[in-house]
Amino acid sequence: MEQAKNVKLVILDIDGVMTDGRIIIDDHGVEQRNFNIKDGLGVVALQMSGIEVAIITSKKSGSVRHRAEELKIKRFHEGIKKKTEPYEQMLAEIGIGDAEVAYAGDDLVDLSLMKRVGLPIAVADAVAEVRAAAAWVTPSKGGHGAVREAAEMILKAQGKWDAILAKIS
Repeated sequence: MEQAKNVKLVILDIDGVMTDGRIIIDDHGVEQRNFNIKDGLGVVALQMSGIEVAIITSKKSGSVRHRAEELKIKRFHEGIKKKTEPYEQMLAEIGIGDAEVAYAGDDLVDLSLMKRVGLPIAVADAVAEVRAAAAWVTPSKGGHGAVREAAEMILKAQGKWDAILAKIS
């Protein structure tokens, strides 16, 4: 995919992209989310290749913060209502333009960024409007390896996948 060749930053939504969108709340009000281990390896592979990974999510969650720390994602923005604000800040800090950014989303709140970035990605079970705005739709649903698929597609487009395989295996 042509748009993937220039990607220097991948921004991920959490609920519905890195998770299946379900939030489990126990009797004590503690929220839990399920993350796919394959998605984690996809994030690490991007980072190993020099591609930055960021998270912008509208919710605040200890489990999400912990997962971001575990994956060494430095650009982590939670509790964000207007996703374009941290986006603009990241572009300025990194010194890149819209065309060098991929964004993976699943719901209507993701459309503002998907319409700006060079590579808008929707997960397979995203709402119709998000799928329509995407340049690429993952084969898998959110939380079921979709982030890994996106990472692999970008790295293959940039000719970096074989080097990652050599380092990991």
